[in-house]
Amino acid sequence: MKTVLKAGLAAAAVLVAGALPASAQSRVQVGTLTCNMAPNVAFVIGSVREMTCAFRPAVSGAKRGTYQGTVRRFGLDIGVNGRGTLVWGVFAPSAKVPAGALRGTYVGAAGSASIGVGLGANVLVGGSQNTFALQPLSLEGQTGLNLALGVSDLTLR
Repeated sequence: MKTVLKAGLAAAAVLVAGALPASAQSRVQVGTLTCNMAPNVAFVIGSVREMTCAFRPAVSGAKRGTYQGTVRRFGLDIGVNGRGTLVWGVFAPSAKVPAGALRGTYVGAAGSASIGVGLGANVLVGGSQNTFALQPLSLEGQTGLNLALGVSDLTLR
């Protein structure tokens, strides 16, 4: 099982690193998005997971925001996860982010593996007119027994 976990984490790292949007290099980090994920059960070819997210702007005095989210994974996704946390750096073409601007759909690569405690990462692009990029600042922290590699779709509302 340790070999499967190591292989899964290695594959997730390659998948996520290869999916980093080149356009993010011309963007400014405007803040962080921290999402607390509900437990879920994966269905072999995909999963759905609800989350509550908080946006913390990089500029002091700018408005914070809260969002409800749903992340769907398509691809290999087997297992059961407890609660987890994702933290992304939020990148945009300019430093000014209006309230509620992160609402929308994001798509990108995802990978995770856990036996007890596990790690994962998601790199996503989308939001208002596909102008935002979400890049992992830290790896996803989760508990459970799971292996997932594929495409993620995140909807923030």
